[in-house]
Amino acid sequence: MATIERVAVVLFNLGGPNNLDAVEPFLFNLFKDPAIISVPNPFRWLIAKLIAHRRAPKARKIYAQMGGSSPILGETQAQAKALESLLTAQKHQIQWRVEIAMRHWHPFANEAVDRLEKFAAQRVILLPLYPQYSGTTTGSSLKNWDRATIARSFSKDHRLVCCYPDDKIFIAAHIDRIAAEITTTRRETERGQPLHILLSAHGLPKRVIDRGDPYQWQVELTNAAIAEGLKARGLVGPETEIVTCYQSRVGPLEWIGPATDAEIKRAGAAGAAVIVVPVAFVSEHAETLVELDIEYAALAYEYGVVRYSRVPALANDEEFIACLARLVMAALSDKDTSCPIYTGMASSNACSKAFPTCPVCGYDTA
Repeated sequence: MATIERVAVVLFNLGGPNNLDAVEPFLFNLFKDPAIISVPNPFRWLIAKLIAHRRAPKARKIYAQMGGSSPILGETQAQAKALESLLTAQKHQIQWRVEIAMRHWHPFANEAVDRLEKFAAQRVILLPLYPQYSGTTTGSSLKNWDRATIARSFSKDHRLVCCYPDDKIFIAAHIDRIAAEITTTRRETERGQPLHILLSAHGLPKRVIDRGDPYQWQVELTNAAIAEGLKARGLVGPETEIVTCYQSRVGPLEWIGPATDAEIKRAGAAGAAVIVVPVAFVSEHAETLVELDIEYAALAYEYGVVRYSRVPALANDEEFIACLARLVMAALSDKDTSCPIYTGMASSNACSKAFPTCPVCGYDTA
């Protein structure tokens, strides 16, 4: 009787508080991450404590608007279940297990390692739910995973899928959802109405990009592929403007831009309708349900936007789950597929050596 191989897939995600009491410790974990605040301890610990304490009251109000907790764990669990089912259907000779390793709240990486030890995993595929690589997200999760596995002497065959910013199935999933919203917007606005499609990603301080982080470049790859797909399907015309923009800016540092809120104001001045697309978020959480759906919606109508709408995050969309399954299957092959861009799985050119924090082109192990 043939031995059934046990393969685990670990989904990396940010995590979020599961109740209002968890908000401050979640924020503390976020800001004590050296990928977020790059000063040595004990200063980073003290700064994280101060920021978390100051921001907790406002953050609790935000999470209260979402029912008292972040939906990100539930959505990630649904993605894990859907992915495990699809992988089993595609290759039933393998026993699959899809686990979750959140970076800043439960279940943490060490909890995932414990479960994989019980599962007796033989191979592990690390799969971030961050389509565009950044040292502040995937990079931080990867280093955290390394620490957790070293602490438990969990030395299995690991494969990394570092990014998939212009994977064809990923892009197609976005285009299908945007197409539906374009149809609705045109039905509810006047013929020839100006339309601004804001492809919005979480922003980063400019100094992070200047240090060699490929995130902004990869967001632009995603958005260029979406724009090309929309044009190829005849979904946009001369009245439509497609804009890359960045949201969620905090603090006094200079951030990459243009800012999503500034683009909403500009659309209002142009008498345009607005469709916002969260291109870097594959789960609903505070940045989509509150920032985009409540705060930016109010801003849009204050500044005269004709119609404001937001395309849902991909969540467990069938096309998106199919994208993840294809990346997993490729990672199981003998070919090095750690970077879809680098190995040609995506349509773009190889990641440039100008990005030293990329795990393939120059993984920063500090």
